Order: sequence, then structure tokens, then C-alpha cells
Amino acid sequence: MTTSAIKWWQKAVVYQIYPRSFQDSNGDGIGDLKGIQKRLSYVSKLGADVIWLNPIYQSPNKDNGYDISDYQAINPEFGTMQDFDDLLAAAHARDIKIVMDLVVNHSSDQHKWFIESRSSKDNDKRDFYIWRDPVDGHEPNNWSSFFSGSAWKFDEKSGQYYLHLFVEGQPDLNWKNNELRDQVYQMMNWWVDKGIDGFRMDVISMISKPDGLPDAPLPAGNTYANPVSLTANGPHVHEYLREMRQKVLNNADLMTVGETSGVDIEHARKYAGIDGSELNMVFQFEHMGLDDNPNPALGKWDNQPVSLLKLKDNLSKWQTELEGNSWNSLYWDNHDQPRIVSRFGNDSAEYREVSAKMLATLLHFMQGTPYIYQGEELGMTNAYNLGWDDFDDIEIINGRKFIVDKEKLVDNDTMLDYVHYKGRDNARTPMQWSTGKNAGFTDGTPWLKLNDNFETINATAALADEHSVFYHYQKLIKLRHELDLMTTGHYELIDPADDQVYTYKRIGDDQELLIINNFTDQDLERDYPVPADAQLLISNYQDDLGLKLRPYEAKAYLYQR
Repeated sequence: MTTSAIKWWQKAVVYQIYPRSFQDSNGDGIGDLKGIQKRLSYVSKLGADVIWLNPIYQSPNKDNGYDISDYQAINPEFGTMQDFDDLLAAAHARDIKIVMDLVVNHSSDQHKWFIESRSSKDNDKRDFYIWRDPVDGHEPNNWSSFFSGSAWKFDEKSGQYYLHLFVEGQPDLNWKNNELRDQVYQMMNWWVDKGIDGFRMDVISMISKPDGLPDAPLPAGNTYANPVSLTANGPHVHEYLREMRQKVLNNADLMTVGETSGVDIEHARKYAGIDGSELNMVFQFEHMGLDDNPNPALGKWDNQPVSLLKLKDNLSKWQTELEGNSWNSLYWDNHDQPRIVSRFGNDSAEYREVSAKMLATLLHFMQGTPYIYQGEELGMTNAYNLGWDDFDDIEIINGRKFIVDKEKLVDNDTMLDYVHYKGRDNARTPMQWSTGKNAGFTDGTPWLKLNDNFETINATAALADEHSVFYHYQKLIKLRHELDLMTTGHYELIDPADDQVYTYKRIGDDQELLIINNFTDQDLERDYPVPADAQLLISNYQDDLGLKLRPYEAKAYLYQR
């Protein structure tokens, strides 16, 4: 890639906001659009170019807004459409773009389409969803919901089942229906005409279901089977996205990123090809699955640390095999993942900040568009103080119900340990702004219990400390904006067999970057070929001891080739 060929979204850094947990402006305990607008100066100070908003649409909140009942209305909990228009204008005035969450694999069961669809078998919206007759008196196939239990819900009135890959209140849309697709494109263009800057597309890899809806491989001891191998990257998904490109995405200079569960390199090159026929980039999940339980019946639920060798191998594969063909998304945290400093770093008082900076350094010097999830730039941790009565997430609640109570695969205490390590509510606790009441998030009662470490980990403290995690992220963003080599350079892994240090290069025509990251709490020595005149661009320690690497030390050098 040449410098002149760089697209704006390739040099951009995205800040993800989970509106419910970011900032409450009216004391009801729920974050809202006015609260986000109030904090735009904070995002601007960090240096982010784009805000990705999790869903703010009308929703009964069976899955925290990912079950949408009206795509062109704002959830009253978050405010009004005028509040959104004001936020968009205020963000644009600060040169911050807004990317919306697009959730069109499924809708809410309270959407007018589904209400009509279930009203009778001959309704003209019946085929907007996936309905099937029972097979031998039970579900049409053995697919499980991704939130546990069957992926099928029986409708007494019509005598058929409808498909819901997620919660019962999220029936899957039938993308084979031409009218359904046209309705989706019209809705998307309505938002584009409003002036939004792009879409993050929820589970977009699953919109094309396999012909015949066959059974999935069933693990021993399970009642239902995970269908991801069949539902991801379906037979018509690329056809649908090329159609979306022609009917919507070419209508403005938009940023598009697909959440592509089950994606592999081959499909990623199609989704995010440099020909621009589908999307700009994808989220892949392989590195997020490296610490899954070895027992497939338990899925992601485990508490074992990731192998650095596996992490190196996986991240390097995506860096190397997409280069020149398509574009990476770079992320550690998001609303569906636990806090990275608690997962891949060390969240002890001694090492939390330095390991958070190390993880940031490792990721941000790679090729791709970086995403920062709210609080990541503060080094926010998992919420070990949350107990069973505190959790809100349907995945956690259903996981306990099926894994502990029904299937009896693990005991209650073990499952709680797994949830404290991998549960989604770790990322959804309210943003920690200050040491004040409810961490400055709300004057009311927070919708989800706060992490009890907010008195030591908060934005006010971070902004007052020039060596904080926040300012490390700020510097990384500034470097990405100024140093084209971070966008264009060739990736080369150093010492693939080193299970303690992750070191790589970014190589340009006349410059190189060397990025060194100690993944341990030990003092180590490594002798890398650093030229005497190399410039130390960034480090998480205040001096450089050369060959000696201190616990979780990270540093990046720039030098001439």
C-alpha cells in the first residue's frame, strides 16, 4: 500500500460507546444521548476520529437493544431523535464521525414486520422470517441458540416454529425475501441521508442460512448443537452484501465493518476485499476464542489464560494473510468481551497500568483500524464484585440455567468464576468518570452495579496523571495519525517460538518499526538488532534499559533501513 492510497478509515481510530453505560444525563440510571454529547470533549481529547454507537433504536431490551422493534425511532431511555440529531451535529463540529450499529440478521418479535408475520400463514410478511413445520413433533433441526437452549420457538396459533439464533425475542429475518432486503436498504439509506458516517453490522455473516437447514454436529452429552459452522458465511451472504453496496453503501463515503462470526481468511478477503465490493473491514473472533474451554459443551466458559504462542500465531496469520488483499480491524475489548487487562494482562495493583499499556502498544502498531472500547483507555478491569443477583446479561443468565442447573456440567461456584473471567457484564458496568457518587455516571441508581474499584480507576485520576493509561492511548493515536508506516508497513513476526515476549516489525521502503512486548511479570533479557540511532517512539516505562525488559514492558523504536 502506498501512502497516497490510504483511505480515511484506515488511519482512523474508533471509540466504541455502549450508550446504556457511558453517561446518564437525567438521573434515571441509564446512559443516554445527551450524556454522550456531554462527554464529546473527552473523546476529542483522547484523539479518536470515530464513535461507534451500540444500538440506540426502539427496543424491548430482551438483549440490551439488539432486539429492534423500530429501526427509525430512538429508544426513549436514550432520548429523542432530536437528541440524536444534536449529538450528530455536535460530533461533526468536533470532526468526530458517528457509526451506527446495524442489526438486520434479526429483529425484535415486537417489530411490526414480525407482528404481521405471525398473524397468519398467508400474511404478506410471513416470509420476512424463517418459519418451519415441526419434524416428528419437535423442532425442525437440532440448532441451539447462541444464548443456550433451542434456536426454535413454537407458535401455537400457526402450528409452526420460527428461528431465533439468539433470544426468543429475536426472530431471524429471511434474507431470501426480496421485499425484506429492499425494506432494509430503504431504512439504511434513511440513516445515510441523515448524515451518519457508516455502519457496524451485527452478525452480518449469518444473514444467509444454509439450504435445507440441516442438523449441526452434536457434541456428546448435549441436547442442542452450536450451528455457527452452518449459519456463518452462508451460500448467498456475499451476493447480499454486494447488493447492499450497490443500493446503499456507494451512496456516501461510509465506513463499514462487519461482525463476522465464524469468518476465516478466505471469506474475510471477500467481505473486506480491496476492490470495495462489499465492506471495508471485518471483526474476526479467532483470537477471542483462544481461551475457550477445551470441552465444546462449555463453549467460551473457562478461566484459563491464553497461550502467548497461540496469540502470536493467530494475530500474525491475520496480519500476514490479509495484507494487500483486505483490511483488519484491531480490537481487544468490546461490549461482548471481558476487560482485556484482566484477561490477557495483569489487573493487580502493581501491574494493571503497565500491562494495559503493553496490550495497547502491541495492538495499535499493527496494520488495521484500531477500536477502543469505553474504559479500555483507563485500564478498567473485570468486575469481580458482581454476584449472581447483579448480572443483567442474558448470555450469563441462560448459561447458568443450562450449564449448571440443567446439564450439570459444572457447579455454581465454578460457573461464577468463569463468568468473572469471560462474562459480558464485565464490560458493561458503568463508565468510571470520578470518585464521586456512582463514579460520576449517574445521580440515580445505575442500571448495572458499578465495579467497586472506581475510586482508584477513573477518568478524573487518569487525566491528572501524565503517565496514565489514557495518555498512553492518546500518544498511540497521535502516532497513527502522523506516521504512515503504522498503516502501510509490512508485518514481520520476530522469534515466533518465544513464549514470553511478542516482538514484531513494521517494514517500509526506507524505515522500520520494532515493537517489543513483554507478556510476563518477570525481568527478561532479549537482544534485538536495534540501531544505535533508533528513536524510542513510545514506552510504558520512563527510561530504557536496552536489553533488559521489565515486567510487561512495551516499547516501539523507529529507525532508517
